[in-house]
Amino acid sequence: MRIVIITQDEPFYLRRSLQKLLNLLPEKHQVIGCVVATVSPFGKQESFFKKALQTLNIFGIRFFLYYSLKFILSKINSSKTLDSFLRTNNIEKILLDKSINNNESIEIIKSYKPDLLISILGNQIFKNEIINLAPKGCINLHTALLPKYRGLMPTFWVMKNDEKYTGVSVFYVNEGIDTGPIIVQKKVEIGNRTQEELIKYTKMLGMQSIVEAVEIIDIGNVETLENNNEDQTYFSFPKKEDVAIFKKRNKKFF
Repeated sequence: MRIVIITQDEPFYLRRSLQKLLNLLPEKHQVIGCVVATVSPFGKQESFFKKALQTLNIFGIRFFLYYSLKFILSKINSSKTLDSFLRTNNIEKILLDKSINNNESIEIIKSYKPDLLISILGNQIFKNEIINLAPKGCINLHTALLPKYRGLMPTFWVMKNDEKYTGVSVFYVNEGIDTGPIIVQKKVEIGNRTQEELIKYTKMLGMQSIVEAVEIIDIGNVETLENNNEDQTYFSFPKKEDVAIFKKRNKKFF
């Protein structure tokens, strides 16, 4: 199948995740393009300065300095950038001037003739025109056991709420937020992992799950699991008091 990935230029975990995906993906499937949106790690399109202040205010100075250093190092080492990864793997970077749901954007993506769209860290809500663009559909990865923990930063919320388990879900995208039917779902014991360790683990497991979903879709015998709205929980961006509870429960970010 011809695959187009839709993502954002996230500097911390994306490159490693995509490399894992390519390593696992059978040769009969080809990633022909990657739509790269402006990074918005917390779900909102805001200025870099505003994001930085928000991170400092809510998560504290230690968290801020840790990820600031990681961000700077990612920019200094040009071989570790998303652009470098795409060039190395002969994947065309697709830049859109407008929203992904804009007609011009849809025509650009359609010109690559994808069989399947894969959203990884997608930061826009897709409308039906983009969802139905590829014959095999559009799938997304969410690092939680849907329908629980829909929304932002699921690894933070499961730890803050002292859950024993979390997981990954690969599902068909619809016009809701993390509401589509589930193709592959895997459960993970959280244990004594830090949030960073949990992020890394679930992202790698997520890449394996995406490949499983791609193979299921390619065969054409997809049996989905219900993503029931009646059982859902939804979480947005944390507040300072949420971070305080996270720390009070002896959870660690890294």
